[in-house]
Amino acid sequence: MNSDQVKGRVEEAKGKVKEGVGKLTDNDRLRAEGKADQLAGKTQAGYGDAKEKVKDAIDRH
Repeated sequence: MNSDQVKGRVEEAKGKVKEGVGKLTDNDRLRAEGKADQLAGKTQAGYGDAKEKVKDAIDRH
């Protein structure tokens, strides 16, 4: 697992917590920030996943 995958998944988790707190406190801004953090995390994790696949393909050949 590379650093982009780890950072992305951590960001996703933080976003889920933020969104949950936003829902509990009825704070639309916090809820929106949480959703944005989740999207950013998914994007970064996806980039990390792609890097890992390329690295694995290169290592196999």
